[in-house]
Amino acid sequence: MGEDNMLLHPQPMPNFVETEYVKNITYRAMNYIKAGYAVHFRGPAGTGKTTIAKHVASQLARPMVWIHGDEEFTTSSLIGGEQGYRSRKVIDNYISSVLKKEEDFVKYWVDNRLTVACRNGFTLLYDEFTRSRPEANNILLSVLEERILNLPQAFNSDDPYLQVHPNFTAIFTSNPEEYAGVYKSQDALLDRMITIDLDYFDYETELAIVHQKAEVDIVNAKLIVSIIRSLRNSSEVDFSPTIRAGLMVAKILKTMQIKLPEKIELFIDVCQDVLGSEASRSSNPQYNRRVKEIIREVSEYQLSSFFFREV
Repeated sequence: MGEDNMLLHPQPMPNFVETEYVKNITYRAMNYIKAGYAVHFRGPAGTGKTTIAKHVASQLARPMVWIHGDEEFTTSSLIGGEQGYRSRKVIDNYISSVLKKEEDFVKYWVDNRLTVACRNGFTLLYDEFTRSRPEANNILLSVLEERILNLPQAFNSDDPYLQVHPNFTAIFTSNPEEYAGVYKSQDALLDRMITIDLDYFDYETELAIVHQKAEVDIVNAKLIVSIIRSLRNSSEVDFSPTIRAGLMVAKILKTMQIKLPEKIELFIDVCQDVLGSEASRSSNPQYNRRVKEIIREVSEYQLSSFFFREV
């Protein structure tokens, strides 16, 4: 696989929502990078880790290589390895009565994403890096600290130490709450990056995301955001719907052309299907009914408040 096939060219997203909350995170991350440090966005699912990481990468205006953590990764998955052989054959028949043949095989080395980024000064986005085994990520220690990539003996070069390009930037993401397929990162690696802990977006950011990305009117966006935040903050349910679930509801609302308050029952059913999907894993009918009751209570209160004010 050639280097060009590994590269992405991140561009500013046209519908990217940049509230003060997002601007503050971006500003801090960009300055940490300018100071020469790797940045690590850490938080539960739905807190915008990857989206913000891609946004920061687009601000750097350099090509990007993207790695998704995987427990099957080895060091060669990051830096590259011997992918075959290169052969050379010479036949000398200059004198017709004498035939000389010379043939040799040389192992062929192919760079992988980390080596490509280090060599050329590209941005590395290592998404969910704690899904990879810690021993696979050990190669990053010298990259982030000494700015040297230590290549194995098999590397076909007189100098196995690759000096990392000055423009090389590393951005990491991880989810500490993931219950399966995640490894504890070594302290030595975390000590070489600056971690920004992300939580769920504030109300203004969630409202702007639902309103702009799903292209629904502001009334529906406020209702959807109020529902997901009420469920998230309720002591009676043990799951936290994310902004992804809010976008699902909003896009379905638009697709089905559900008008409120006329089709409130259909709207509540849709919310139950989408937002209650995590709750339904408990297979507890009473628990599931309570989720639907909260959706109904918030919907009726929000709609009555809005239309009352309008009158």
